[in-house]
Amino acid sequence: MDYRFVGTSDLKVSAISLGTATFGGGGDFYKAWGETDVEQARRLVDIALDAGVTLFDTADVYSKGLSEEILGQTVQGRRDRMLIATKAGFRMTDAPDDVGATRKHLVQACDDSLRRLGVETIDLWQLHGFDMLTPLEETLNAVDELVRAGKVRYVGCSNYSGWQLMKAMALAGVHGWPKYVAHQVYYSLLARDVEWELLPLGLDQGVGTIVWSPLSAGMLSGKIGRNQPAPAGSRIASLGSRAIVMPQEQFFDLIDLLHSLAHAHARPVSQIALNWLLRRPTVCSLVIGARNEAQLRENLSASDFVLSAEDVARLDEASARDAAYPYWHQRSVYKERNPRLC
Repeated sequence: MDYRFVGTSDLKVSAISLGTATFGGGGDFYKAWGETDVEQARRLVDIALDAGVTLFDTADVYSKGLSEEILGQTVQGRRDRMLIATKAGFRMTDAPDDVGATRKHLVQACDDSLRRLGVETIDLWQLHGFDMLTPLEETLNAVDELVRAGKVRYVGCSNYSGWQLMKAMALAGVHGWPKYVAHQVYYSLLARDVEWELLPLGLDQGVGTIVWSPLSAGMLSGKIGRNQPAPAGSRIASLGSRAIVMPQEQFFDLIDLLHSLAHAHARPVSQIALNWLLRRPTVCSLVIGARNEAQLRENLSASDFVLSAEDVARLDEASARDAAYPYWHQRSVYKERNPRLC
């Protein structure tokens, strides 16, 4: 297993993390992801730990806290081997104020997560989304309070836009509040939008990138392609997908290339897609979910080899998308002064 620092912080994590959204299966949405119970979860955690995984990612909203509860039961007796990351900010109940990044909601959400996880401190606590109705000063002040209380070690965010992340970093710097060390984002060969602004921002501000859905909900698993629909019972088959953000023929060409490279490296298709992500700037960990042991084992070794520069270039070209303005202008007209955008 490869280990990397998160941004410019001293938090070091495994390049592959175990995501636990499959734990619990509460409600139709999360049931389509998986219905892992406590004993199954304990087995998956055992396998991950044996492979060198140190970071385990969850969120309070996953099955309305059940994912955290199940993960918490697997932590007992081995807390020193597990870094726990969770998230807060999404709606948990029908109460009008049980949502968002207000001080009231965040302090209560953190305490609830600590109780469900059965731990005294959350290693990486992330704001699950940006709350435009709450002053960012209120949010960051609450985060500072939780860090000072010893309830949180490091803080991060998820699904922020560039200006939102930069504003948070600037305010934290001005007031001496804890800065976000990580940004958890959707990133894959099918979705490279983060390269336009968020990765350059991460390089500039020392924010590490943690990737959710690095296989685009299974679209890059190797099980879907030309004349190969999603397998029955899979999440894609149950819920559909918004993962494909490229023309269908380009997607099929990309899958064909992945199969070719997988054959050349004697690796599963999924590992080729994951290894490409691990070559990207600021990426420190990929959060992989697994509905069973076979899925988990298949992806745990994705950091154990290195794609050649030629392989990476071929994947870059096959998955390339036209940049939005002003990025296409910066890349084509002023590229010598914007090397991080090229």
